Amino acid sequence: MASIEREKLVKAFFIGGIVLASTVAAIQLGLAPAILPTICSRFRKKKKPIRVYMDGCFDMMHYGHCNALRQARALGDELVVGVVSDDEITRNKGPPVTPLHERMIMVGALKWVDDVIPDAPYAITEEFMQKLFNEYDIDYIIHGDDPCLLPDGTDAYALAKKAGRYKQIKRTEGVSSTDIVGRMLLCVRERSHGESHNHSSLQRQFSHGHGSPRGPKVEDAWSASGTRVSNFLPTSRRIVQFSNEKGAGPDARVVYIDGAFDLFHAGHVEILRLARELGDFLLVGIHTDQTVSSTRGAHRPIMNLHERSLSVLACRYVDEVIIGAPWEVSKDMITTFNISLVVHGTIAENMDFLKEKSNPYEVPIEMGIYRQLESPLEITTSTVIKRIVANHDAYLKRNEKKEASERKYYESKTFVSGD
Repeated sequence: MASIEREKLVKAFFIGGIVLASTVAAIQLGLAPAILPTICSRFRKKKKPIRVYMDGCFDMMHYGHCNALRQARALGDELVVGVVSDDEITRNKGPPVTPLHERMIMVGALKWVDDVIPDAPYAITEEFMQKLFNEYDIDYIIHGDDPCLLPDGTDAYALAKKAGRYKQIKRTEGVSSTDIVGRMLLCVRERSHGESHNHSSLQRQFSHGHGSPRGPKVEDAWSASGTRVSNFLPTSRRIVQFSNEKGAGPDARVVYIDGAFDLFHAGHVEILRLARELGDFLLVGIHTDQTVSSTRGAHRPIMNLHERSLSVLACRYVDEVIIGAPWEVSKDMITTFNISLVVHGTIAENMDFLKEKSNPYEVPIEMGIYRQLESPLEITTSTVIKRIVANHDAYLKRNEKKEASERKYYESKTFVSGD
């Protein structure tokens, strides 16, 4: 290490000597005003940043999408993301759950994304690939290790691979949009059949993906209906990868907002954006699965606590999360985290607390640090579920096609290095 540092120091002195000598010569010749800017600009020139491109539908965006984009960003200096149009998704996969404008909000809010291209094509055509290389200055096109096939069976990224400008990342285990839609379809079927809605059976089935207290076997990862349940294995490393490095300083204005943040959507993103604008540091409380079930029904949450926490952590407006936040905001909690302001949106799944005697925000209200924010979008988790229910047959058909390809992927899956 010492030799490397010495080498760097020698180079610095050498370059400094050249600049100094050039400056003295220019002054002596009376050319300083004309030559100095050119000399300085040459030494200021930096290496061209590596720009990488990744596209996708990003329908019902989840932590798997976020992790894919995090990995893609790690392969370059700047990440440009293409969001596939509604028509292209419908043509290749079936109707999207989330419309383009909401998907654009979701992708643009991720901390690893530098630029977003709307209405990207589902397959990389020669024309679009040249546009990426020439207009967007893209160096590499990125995709996961799972195959992306067009309806005719051809590889959607064949041209990028042929051009030698393709790089692969590791797919995130345990979740997909197909899986999440499947959880909701299964939920709808159970309710329509009038079966028991007790927490012990449904909460494990829909949130944790556990068919028994010991969890599912690998071969049982697909239910009898073909719907794949979650096999998400949370690790401390993944949480670190999604987290910010810095905490709130002693003089920071800390804003606190809490909720379930189930099926993280554009409505969540927009209220978090507004909350972050009110301070220097945004702390988000994620309620436990048990709390969500007790306030919103046994079929909730669709995503478990760790899944929900990662989705929120990936948002650029969020500085820190409390994984398993208490329902009530106490004086001790406000003091511990140095909270200056507690906020809540006007659009939420459960606004009954405003009418109840046991208001979870009673303490911050009494302290004069509570504020209700006008929610920019009228979207809730129920809104997303209703979209699935309204198009039940279409999504069931879409899932049957996707489940077959996902089953094949998992059956032939091999280890891919990366994170």
